[in-house]
Amino acid sequence: MEEVATFEPIPAERVEYSQPVVEETKERGWMGVAIIRLLSLLIVGAGVYYSTEGLVAMLVLFILVVPVEKLFPRHRGQKVRRPLYKLDMSYAMSSPLLNLVGLIAAVIVALISFAWIPGLMMRPVVTQIPSEWLPIVGFLLFDFVSYWTHRFYHEIPVLWKFHAIHHSTEHLDWVSGFRAHPFDGTLIAPAFAFLIAAGFSPEITGVFAIFQIVLGLLLHANVRFRFRWLHPFLGTPEMHHWHHSNEEEAIWTNYGAAIPLWDQVFGTYYMPKDKRPSIYGVDEHIEPNMVDQIMYPLKGVGNPFNIVRHPFRSIKTGLKFYWNLMKQMKWVIFRPRGMKPPM
Repeated sequence: MEEVATFEPIPAERVEYSQPVVEETKERGWMGVAIIRLLSLLIVGAGVYYSTEGLVAMLVLFILVVPVEKLFPRHRGQKVRRPLYKLDMSYAMSSPLLNLVGLIAAVIVALISFAWIPGLMMRPVVTQIPSEWLPIVGFLLFDFVSYWTHRFYHEIPVLWKFHAIHHSTEHLDWVSGFRAHPFDGTLIAPAFAFLIAAGFSPEITGVFAIFQIVLGLLLHANVRFRFRWLHPFLGTPEMHHWHHSNEEEAIWTNYGAAIPLWDQVFGTYYMPKDKRPSIYGVDEHIEPNMVDQIMYPLKGVGNPFNIVRHPFRSIKTGLKFYWNLMKQMKWVIFRPRGMKPPM
């Protein structure tokens, strides 16, 4: 699904795409495979040594969700030990360490996203909201900003490369939600910065963030419940499975996690009544190991020490990248409703 896109001012129909470059599987000898496995084992070991929270979360989900998946499976015959389940379990056990790395990136993204500017502008309005309404208003605002950040991560190629790791899983279940690049956690950083700047307490904002993360894990479950009556009001596994589907009509849809309101308003809602999602994954080839997946979106970034060796050149490059990113965000906001990338 990765495309090289030329983003231009509206009308968005003028945007030109080129087909994604399909990378072939890397040919490694036994030494290369051994090194990759050793590095992956070191990451997992360091993650568990740093904190057992990821391991505990995985065990809790296994106890609570797997029995429901076995009794009411969405995809019959999908085993607990399905392809690449060990990779997703490795992500789960490594998550405390990976999240720590991602936290640094999240702080940077929160600052350079400038989501705190409209937050500061809204602060006088927020101070007038009755205290009993603050949690509801805060939740809606958090979900609104999260919707747009999630949408940017799908529709802007340079951001998609990070989020593609999460979407590379071809089987959704109790543990698949853990597979994510450590920098993918920056998805909720702008929403967090927005609410803090607007005057909402860090505690309530943190609760919203934790809720989004836990809900996201549960929405990947391999369960057949449709909850049709909830579809217009609340995010469900059915809605999120369509978001992960690699079927053409489902691409660029269902960005909301908690509520589908923003998808309905901005034309990205997709919940057909006559069929259900069955094909998951991404078009581009992503190596099925943690080390290559972490490095995948960083290809072509260059030597990070260049900022020390060539500070002015690096600043110029960074400003150019940021300006281009702003243009792409504008394109995403104003693109025609229902527009799809080429398959």
